[in-house]
Amino acid sequence: MLGWAGKILHVDLAKKTIWTEELDKRLGERFLGARGINAKLLWDLIKEPGIDPLGPKNILIFGCGTLTGTTAPSSGRTTITCKGPATNLYLKSNMGGHWGAELKFAGYDHVVLHDVAENPVYIWIQDENVEIENASDLWGLDVRETTEVLQKDLGDKEIKIACIGQGGENLVRFAAVMNSVYHAAGRGGAGAVMGSKKVKAIAVRGTKDVELWDPDGFRKLALKVRKNLAKDSGAQSLYDYGTSGSLEFVNNLHALPNRNFKYGHLKDPTPLTGQNLVNEEYLLRRVGCFSCTISCHRFVQAKRGPYAGTFTGGPEYENFAALGAQSWLLDTDAIIKANELCNIYGLDAISTGTVLAWAMESFERGVLTKKSMDGIELKFGDADTMIKAIELIAFRKGKLGNLLAEGVKRAAEKVGKDSYKWAICNSKGLEQSNVETRSAKAYALAFAVNPRGPDHLHTETFAEFGASPEAIDLIKKLTGSKKWASPYFTEYRPEIVRWHEDCYAVTDSLGFCAFTSTAAYAVNPENMAELFHLATGIPMNEEKIMLAGRRIITIEKCFNVREGADRRFDDLPWRLMSEPAASGPAKGMMNSKKELNSMLNKYYQLHEWDAKTSWPYKETLEKLDLKDVAEQILKLPNKKKK
Repeated sequence: MLGWAGKILHVDLAKKTIWTEELDKRLGERFLGARGINAKLLWDLIKEPGIDPLGPKNILIFGCGTLTGTTAPSSGRTTITCKGPATNLYLKSNMGGHWGAELKFAGYDHVVLHDVAENPVYIWIQDENVEIENASDLWGLDVRETTEVLQKDLGDKEIKIACIGQGGENLVRFAAVMNSVYHAAGRGGAGAVMGSKKVKAIAVRGTKDVELWDPDGFRKLALKVRKNLAKDSGAQSLYDYGTSGSLEFVNNLHALPNRNFKYGHLKDPTPLTGQNLVNEEYLLRRVGCFSCTISCHRFVQAKRGPYAGTFTGGPEYENFAALGAQSWLLDTDAIIKANELCNIYGLDAISTGTVLAWAMESFERGVLTKKSMDGIELKFGDADTMIKAIELIAFRKGKLGNLLAEGVKRAAEKVGKDSYKWAICNSKGLEQSNVETRSAKAYALAFAVNPRGPDHLHTETFAEFGASPEAIDLIKKLTGSKKWASPYFTEYRPEIVRWHEDCYAVTDSLGFCAFTSTAAYAVNPENMAELFHLATGIPMNEEKIMLAGRRIITIEKCFNVREGADRRFDDLPWRLMSEPAASGPAKGMMNSKKELNSMLNKYYQLHEWDAKTSWPYKETLEKLDLKDVAEQILKLPNKKKK
């Protein structure tokens, strides 16, 4: 095949069998690649609702983008898909680094892991040679150690390693899969699924070329897009300061969630900013993923206090917000240490920070006590105890470690005493990423309907802030007026969310970084369609590729429908729906049930889904060429026909 490598690699861990499947070109046309094809594979391979995400019937799928391994700018992303242990629902998690490109060079678009190994293993892929190897000596090592040992033992520093740390081994429900050491597929617990299958790592080395339908035309358009991306007003800031370069801007809007989402403003957020990393010389170098022209990733070293000398990738905006602002910790060096532990133990920093902040408030309220938690007490701003707690979580040590390793929803359910009211997750169970949705209404809707939970890495609606000329132009295109480029409106939020959903699905499926299409805007549906065509030879235009995005969104929704999720799951954390914002231009605002329901009704209408249940109609599925999905949905209780 052209564009794709053309093969899906299957590994049955229990039977120790390995086989390949030819990638169906029709599947590629309908679902594009990576995230889209992963979603269809997951739908087809898990037919039984209600399976245990940490049991043998779950399937773990790695997929590299259709354009991964090419010169398309920032197109080196990899999507991991499974039933998620944090929510018991659909999970896709995405990572950068260089692993996905290496998989493509080895001749595979997807790796599918079935069943559970008897003992710890790693998978070693060298082009056509694929082996299941003993990983008993790797079990117990952290991510950095695992990478170093495997590269040394296999005799090649260029081998790309995707692996888990102790968090995944110990089935922490928000454990990450890490690659190139510091690049995380963090959200939702794919690392725990990998750990449940006793797979420590997948090592890849490839020597093949990616063949394109029109290499010269592709090269010219990729270069043009690359140049346009360099001109985008958001790209320079990402290079200079990384994602945390926007933290002060967000704080000035009183939209920086802190102290477990009680407040939206810090008096002085400087220690949490990308500018501070540069000005105080914490930043050692900027790092780019495969084919990236922006290099937003940071590599830093702590300089002062007991954590001096600590080095790690990041911290990014979300890490500073989760591990810093949410815990009222304004010590840059301590946050670098906490961030390092999340990276090497393989923990999602967002969920880690959120569950810690919930615990701090629970101690403050007397719901958790030193006596009930083996003598440990978490307090806001206490760096040493917080860092100790991260270790307890990763190793599931003691009462506190075991409680928090379950994630904030299960922890609150176990503790009770109304602690769900300050548990920052929605009914699906994923900890919310650090966007103040009380003052960002498109994000609020996008988070509510996200099939994996309230999170920005499924539908990034950054354009609603109108922070750049490109963002304002996009909002005008979607709504008809620049007026709506403000986060405080509820009008036109469903239209904004719907477009971003489709665009993000296409972005993930082709392997692009979302910063290029939904934070910067040089990569757009029109040139993504043309690049897809030039790579694969399949005719494609903007309308058709966005329809493929909608098809992907819909099959992800249907996975959750099959699991029993309905409209009741499309909500936001209790605190954000019940307690108003404390300060700033959005003071008094909240994500009320009435406000959210109004946006949901319009959103379901745009999707042609049933407003009562949120389930897609049979006719909708058939229009999207999902007849096989419709046949299964119609067998479910409370099925809906239009």
